[in-house]
Amino acid sequence: MTVGKKPDAARLDKIVAEARRAADQRDLGYRERSLKMYPWVCGRCMREFTHTNVSQLTVHHRDHNHDNNPPDGSNWELLCLYCHDNEHSRYLEADRGLV
Repeated sequence: MTVGKKPDAARLDKIVAEARRAADQRDLGYRERSLKMYPWVCGRCMREFTHTNVSQLTVHHRDHNHDNNPPDGSNWELLCLYCHDNEHSRYLEADRGLV
């Protein structure tokens, strides 16, 4: 911005409105909904999470279909990164007939 030049209020309003719309859209995502719906605890190892490390908590789709996101969250399970990787490894092994 040029020194002495006033900011364009309409442009700033548009930027704020777009940011709010994007935040609302993210809140509609299944991760955000599941974090609001369930306690921040891994469903397998029972490790508890806080705001500091919640990025290590993932949403696992019980039926492995990422498009199946019912509003009640019945297809979701919160798992830590390690348990989530383990779950998918077991699923892949079973799918290949290794288990």
